Amino acid sequence: MSDTSEEDNEISFRVKFLGRVEVLRPDGLQILSEAAQILKTPEKFSSEKAAKRSKVHLFLSLSGIDVLENKTKFLLYSCPLSTVSFCAVLPSSPKVFGFVARHPAADMHHCYLFQSKTFSHVLVSAIGDAFQASKKEERIRGGRDLIVEALRHKNKMLQRENAELKRQLAGQTN
Repeated sequence: MSDTSEEDNEISFRVKFLGRVEVLRPDGLQILSEAAQILKTPEKFSSEKAAKRSKVHLFLSLSGIDVLENKTKFLLYSCPLSTVSFCAVLPSSPKVFGFVARHPAADMHHCYLFQSKTFSHVLVSAIGDAFQASKKEERIRGGRDLIVEALRHKNKMLQRENAELKRQLAGQTN
């Protein structure tokens, strides 16, 4: 089917992963700036030190953003696009970009920061386009679900009407 091939489409960029920081709000350039500032300060309590500042592959598809370690291809993070609430280039540093995503199991948000020598604006634009496309796809699927549900309801109503007409017809012939 053509739908599955479209869902499998993805693009990949090799970038430097600067880190992931828990943030208080789901969006805003200030959140990006604060996260970048936190990552610049010396490590006090980071369990993600090994993953920090390593080369990664950023895979982008309609289903989400995956961050894979470059050498081992180990999946570091996977963020469904439905959890992404903000994406931008850091104004003070045009090579740095990031996105904010809601944690799938906890009520918290994380800011993921990356550095790319040439692709920061392209990646932010691509993530935004993928987000819009996934929302459109979600609306189409939701619309189809509503149509199917409406047809099921109509079918039940017609079956009831048919049963009633059969009873009336049977009552007239007896």
